[in-house]
Formats: sequence, C-alpha cells, structure tokens
Amino acid sequence: QVQLVESGGGLVQAGGSLRLSCAGSGRTFTSASMGWFRQAPGNEREFVATSSRYGGSRYYSDSVKGRFTISRDYAKNTVYLQMNSLKPEDTAVYYCAVDLNGRVSGVPSEYDYWGQGTQVTVSS
Repeated sequence: QVQLVESGGGLVQAGGSLRLSCAGSGRTFTSASMGWFRQAPGNEREFVATSSRYGGSRYYSDSVKGRFTISRDYAKNTVYLQMNSLKPEDTAVYYCAVDLNGRVSGVPSEYDYWGQGTQVTVSS
C-alpha cells in the first residue's frame, strides 16, 4: 500500500524558514512526479511546487517562486520543500502528492496519492 507521510511543519514568524519532508513507501517513486499542495481553511487546494519524473523538471506557483525550493532524495523516496521568506499568507496545511505519470503538473486531479498533511503557520 502506498503511503506518504509529511513532516516538518510548525509555527514560524514571518520572514523565517521551514523545511518540509515527505517520505514515500509502498513502491518506488523514481518515475513519478512528487509535488506539494496546500490548503487554507475555506479555500480550495492550491498548487505549490512539483518535481517531474527523474527530477527532470521543476515547476512552482508564482506565489512561491523565488522563495521555495523543491528537491528529492531518490534513495530515501523523499521529497522536500525548503520554504524561505515565509509570509502569513503561506499559512496552510501542506500536502505532498504523487503523479504516477511523472508529469510536471499543478493540477490536483492528475495526482494519484496524497499524504495526510502537515500544518504550517506563519505569524506576523
């Protein structure tokens, strides 16, 4: 059974940094895309960043470009999201997700598996 477990969330002051991790298990993920989405209360799930199969391409939403960096450790089946210069509007539950087709995509419906989420709260 495929499982994705996020960690690294927490409370941070505006301008600070956090590093999220998502560890996958149950299959290999080398040929899959691994990405990050977020959802704040009352809002729809929002694309953040993704890394395509084999790490060939990375794609970021405009709202985080230049501040967030996605990376992968294939040996550990893990994807990371380094978040710098955090803003209060970054506050949300952050989810990692897997697209078995390995696409570079910001469309939630194109992802096959999802983690349980980790809370990120940025205070002003």
